[in-house]
Amino acid sequence: MRFLNFDDQLIPLDEWIQTFVDWLVLNYREFFQIIKVPVEISLEGLEWLLFFLPPWLIIVVFVLAAWRYAGKRIAIFTVLTFFLIGYLGLWEDTMTTLAMVVCSVVFCTVVGVPLGILSGRSDRFEIVLRPFLDAMQTTPAFVYLIPVVMLFSIGTVSGILATIVFALPPIIRLTSLGIRQVHPELIEAAIAFGATPWQVLHKVQFPLALPSIMAGLNQTIMMALSMVVIAAMIGAGGLGNPVVQGLNTLEIGLATIGGLSIVLLAMVLDRITQGIAKK
Repeated sequence: MRFLNFDDQLIPLDEWIQTFVDWLVLNYREFFQIIKVPVEISLEGLEWLLFFLPPWLIIVVFVLAAWRYAGKRIAIFTVLTFFLIGYLGLWEDTMTTLAMVVCSVVFCTVVGVPLGILSGRSDRFEIVLRPFLDAMQTTPAFVYLIPVVMLFSIGTVSGILATIVFALPPIIRLTSLGIRQVHPELIEAAIAFGATPWQVLHKVQFPLALPSIMAGLNQTIMMALSMVVIAAMIGAGGLGNPVVQGLNTLEIGLATIGGLSIVLLAMVLDRITQGIAKK
């Protein structure tokens, strides 16, 4: 029975995918370059701002945010983190990484929250969307890099686009979960008092779902930071550079300080966003 002979490849799926991507590159490369423009403009603006501002001002802003939303201990930890990163000689790389994370999270939020709301309010849309989210979360991150490089070329923008695909599912899923967890009686009461569907969403569902949405935003930030090293392999820059260089040259010290800076920055952002969600 030939169809049970698994020694031979009977379905050339790899060739079909290669043909499809080659066709996209040949016919729609200009379209993908247009898609790249808003991300590129946003990133350049953020990088310019972070490099223009003096380091002390950026530290003060983060410390005040940490003090306001996460408490005194996290504020002190934030000060120590940024001073350590600066004295390790990784301030510029950290600002590049911060610009990449902020840019990718903003686009994830702009796309993810509306999709999550639609998914939370429509069972059919949720059923259609779920397989795509499963694929985005389980596909190895390295797999994203090949089509991204072919369609958008190498560079920081390509790294952000790969990061957006990688970090998008949590905010969609948790926004949908938050909308679905709103008690039906509250919605019925709002409708009984004459609220329109938009008012139900704006005045009832969205405020009650906000803690779940903020949790999704927090997870998106963490996943964006975890993609930094992988994105550095296609020229994204930032704190992934010392890690990749250390890997290529077997310099454990260089890789360690890069990884340590990523971890510390992730902890600062995590504590601040968690504090905002609790407030």
